[in-house]
Amino acid sequence: MPYGNINEDRFCKAGLFFYICILMQNGEILNKGLEKTKKGLFSRLTRVVMGRSRVDDQVLDHLEEALIASDVGVDTTLRIIDRIEERVRRDKFMNTEELNRYLREEIESLLLENKATNQVMPFDFSKKPFVILVVGVNGVGKTTTIGKLASQLKNEGKKVMLGAADTFRAAAVEQLTIWSERAGVPIVKQAMGSDPAAVAYDSLASAISRDMDVLLIDTAGRLHNKVNLMNELSKIRKVLQKLIPDAPHEVLLVLDGSTGQNAYQQASEFSKATDVTALAVTKLDGTAKGGVVIGISDMLQVPVKFIGLGEGINDLQVFDKKAFVATLFE
Repeated sequence: MPYGNINEDRFCKAGLFFYICILMQNGEILNKGLEKTKKGLFSRLTRVVMGRSRVDDQVLDHLEEALIASDVGVDTTLRIIDRIEERVRRDKFMNTEELNRYLREEIESLLLENKATNQVMPFDFSKKPFVILVVGVNGVGKTTTIGKLASQLKNEGKKVMLGAADTFRAAAVEQLTIWSERAGVPIVKQAMGSDPAAVAYDSLASAISRDMDVLLIDTAGRLHNKVNLMNELSKIRKVLQKLIPDAPHEVLLVLDGSTGQNAYQQASEFSKATDVTALAVTKLDGTAKGGVVIGISDMLQVPVKFIGLGEGINDLQVFDKKAFVATLFE
């Protein structure tokens, strides 16, 4: 056998080992990050079936209360309950042991309908530069999410640029500049109070001239003044399309998962202000309200693409629906 084949085989095994290590590390981060949500949901589900051998109307009523208490959301909870009721009618009998399995399957099914991803990095890099407009209110971890995403993309070999179009909030440009230095990626910025659309235009023009793969544009989170927000985001979209007709290619809404029902309100308002195409739900490690991931995605019919599970750069993870649901029910 030629030595080249042996070396190639060793290289493949080393690569596979590295990939498995990454998966294990991500699994540990996910398990730790969702610990509070998992404990809360598991304890509620345990109370739902305690002392019962079969699923009846009373069990389903208690299940409904448990899901709503876990911040899955009223409408999404009712959809899940309706589907399980249909299974009970169809199968004539369902014991409480089967309930967890059916519940898990129905949640996975909902996330699948909303095009939740299992991809390594869920973007279409055939479009160059791939333009991501990042929106969200102040304090949800928007700038941090941009910085972590930039770092991960660069580590995957992508040429990344940041655009500091949040010229409204004090220190927003400075914070994004710090993240650009940490990630080792260039940033386009102007003075505070500058026209955000002008910053976005200059960012894209620079990204094109420097042959960048990805452009991440930060925006102001002025949800208290929805008219100004809508006008600003609309103007940004129009100036970007002067250079690339289908830009931005992604509008990523960042939400703070720990705020529970407030996150639903923010998601609803932003979806009215702009065409949200993807979600990133942050700060899930410090809360028992991880059910918002399921409910908000279902409410907007928009996929969750990232979840934030801690302070570290690798704690921002591509959302894997199967791993997420498996972690909640293991």
